[in-house]
Amino acid sequence: MSDSPSKPRDATVQDVAREAGVSKATAARVLGGYSVTSPAVRDKVMTAARILDYRPNEVARSMTTGRSRAIGVVVADVENPYFGLAVRGISDVARAEGFDVILANSGEDVERERDAIRMLLGKRVDGLIVTPASMHDTEHLCAVEASGRPIVLLDRYIPSMSVDTVVADDRAAGAAVARRLTEAGHRRISYVSATACDDPVYRGPHQLHLSTVRDRIEGFLEAAAQAGGEGCERYVRLGVNRLGGAPRIVAELMALPDRPTALIASDNVVALELFKALRALGIAIPRDLSLIAFHDADWTGVTTPSITVIAQPCYELGSESAAALVRRARGDTTAGQRIILQTRLIERESVIPPPR
Repeated sequence: MSDSPSKPRDATVQDVAREAGVSKATAARVLGGYSVTSPAVRDKVMTAARILDYRPNEVARSMTTGRSRAIGVVVADVENPYFGLAVRGISDVARAEGFDVILANSGEDVERERDAIRMLLGKRVDGLIVTPASMHDTEHLCAVEASGRPIVLLDRYIPSMSVDTVVADDRAAGAAVARRLTEAGHRRISYVSATACDDPVYRGPHQLHLSTVRDRIEGFLEAAAQAGGEGCERYVRLGVNRLGGAPRIVAELMALPDRPTALIASDNVVALELFKALRALGIAIPRDLSLIAFHDADWTGVTTPSITVIAQPCYELGSESAAALVRRARGDTTAGQRIILQTRLIERESVIPPPR
């Protein structure tokens, strides 16, 4: 016979009902949040649940109600602070609305994205928030839409889908960066992106599989051309995050006969890699080369020089996505909408007129 104390039994719905002095059915309705009761009855049940430290059996509840009170989230890169802030926005709204969040990372890989969505649907989540890894390879996302399960796209849109989508105005942001640099006198401007591509030299929009990348580059190129940019298409480079990408791309750009006088980094991770590569080559920012980055990461404000950036509404992208999904999970059947949030340019020390 064991001398160890027996494990305390978890409180049940019946225990809560007995403590509150209501029927088991009433307690279940209050605890499940799927029926309306009087405020007095609800207070009695919730007080009893706190006294007894009642914890619902989520698996049993989801099997009974068809709802898990959980949101599945698939982001492109959990290590990128951009998505970290977006996830915080999602979590804050979800928690306030009584939902848990289950997070998965695709690593910008469509197959991993498929696996993550399959896993989350297996956990009976009430809906999905996804940062799509491609705007072309989307059958699995379209299947979720067709099934009627709520799905919201975060940060990137898919032209063939009509679901709620929350994005920044990336085309306008790309144009704003081009205008800032051309107003400073730059005409040879390079745009460097992390987007995966076998050919690092930009040949046209057919190489781009993310809406954010396409919109920023097209906005940049259009505005640069209008301001007298000198064939900036030839200075666009892709795939900088591949092994050795930043030093190789920077060295290649700086070796051009008419080398660029300014760089645009597609995100804060790319910007940091470019910053390190330029420093290793002895190229001074902004004396030798101006630099602008997308996303106001913490480090961009404390380096020497501090980096001029496009501040993106990362937290709001997440919070708006979560709010949209909660509405859908609660029965909203109106047509999907694209919510476009504005960005802003933060002027710092990394942009000056080009060297003579």
